[in-house]
Amino acid sequence: MSGSSLRSFEYLESLPGTVFNRLYQQPSTALAIFRRMLTHLAKTFVMAMLYIGHPLPVADLESWVRPDSRRERDQAINLLERLHILRVTADPGKPRAYTITNPFLGSLRLALTGGGNHNSFGVPCNTPDKNPISVAELDEYARRQWEGVLGYMVGSAGASLVDEGVRLSDGVKKLLKDGGLVKQRLSKTEITQEGFAFILQEVNAQVWTVLIYYLDSAEEMNMDSVDVLSFLFMLGSLELGQDYSKATLTPTQLQMLDDLSDFGIVYQHSVTSSRFYPTRLATTLTSDSGALRSASVSFDNALRSPDGKGFIVIETNYRVYAYTTSQLQIAILQLFTRLSTRYPNMVAGKITRESIRHAVGMGITSEQIISFLTTHAHPQMRKNNPILPATVVDQIRLWQIEGERMKATPGFLFKDFLTAADYEACSKYAEEIGVSVWKNENRRMFFVTRYEQVAAYLKNRPKKITGS
Repeated sequence: MSGSSLRSFEYLESLPGTVFNRLYQQPSTALAIFRRMLTHLAKTFVMAMLYIGHPLPVADLESWVRPDSRRERDQAINLLERLHILRVTADPGKPRAYTITNPFLGSLRLALTGGGNHNSFGVPCNTPDKNPISVAELDEYARRQWEGVLGYMVGSAGASLVDEGVRLSDGVKKLLKDGGLVKQRLSKTEITQEGFAFILQEVNAQVWTVLIYYLDSAEEMNMDSVDVLSFLFMLGSLELGQDYSKATLTPTQLQMLDDLSDFGIVYQHSVTSSRFYPTRLATTLTSDSGALRSASVSFDNALRSPDGKGFIVIETNYRVYAYTTSQLQIAILQLFTRLSTRYPNMVAGKITRESIRHAVGMGITSEQIISFLTTHAHPQMRKNNPILPATVVDQIRLWQIEGERMKATPGFLFKDFLTAADYEACSKYAEEIGVSVWKNENRRMFFVTRYEQVAAYLKNRPKKITGS
């Protein structure tokens, strides 16, 4: 599951079942979750059961998967259950069986076969636009707006990097602050550790991160969160370059258009216009395609030189040379480097103890800095093995741990097992599914990052086990 899928899935997982019932009434939502959130095996289960018409016995479904793929099968079933797509029925006198829940079943059928008057996939305008917008113009608009957001975050450490033609509303700045991407220190706004991690993400994951923050603040803005989420899934199903009518949108969705315009997710000629255009940031919300062709937006591509290659050279004496003219790239580098010289196509500086400690003080970690430098290393640096000088990497880590001695990992502790066999079986299962972090065999306890699959394993074991 990609980073953007994981971020949106974690939000969905926190919602109660009643919210899913409302969400799944929209075919566009059912199709988006099917396409974006499910693994290939989970999709196979759904498609195989979509037109069966009766519950499928558990034994029959399990027989579809080879015994050596039990882990993948359990993960797929667990994923479907957590998204309220699959449930177990246990009628008296009949074996346990799986069935696809409604309204997901009906909505996915409708999305795949077409028909109906639900308008959940948008209503294209039936009159030509007097001032049509091309795909290239939409990409440029989205690029400019999104770079304005990134420029505000990174420029908070120094001079403003927001394009003069980009207007960041107070609502956008408040959302970034409430989401913990920037913070206020005295009269100065600074990027946080979460903000730097945000900058390192690919652009689709960045967009979903901002939209999750938007969803969290929906109630505060007197908006229906289900309506907001349904509209986001609808945007992901629209066609790039096509204009859509506002006539069928709800008041909440109309308000969203104004807010999403600030981020470059949608374009409208004016607030009073009767039509809107989804940009590439919107149409790729529920797909695996890149959010923008323009490399300057995606950090993975844009924060490289214009030809798409890395631009940073580091020497063993901690000297840094960056072959770039981008103010955004230079500002990000300045977060953890003391720049001293600037040429028309290059800046030079040095990584120092003070510059790293300053970055750590803002919450940026040594691993994030190393990851950034490695990802955007110059082609000449990539000929080395390792890419970065080992002395530089080790020293960056040492400078951070001067003031940090402990790392916390959130999770769940399982303990109080009655027998060693019970403990070993559950601990082994946690390791198999990749959630085990720590264990103590003498005290029969282990620590996991996620508990759902382990709890289901405990529940389904024939012998009773006590765990917490």
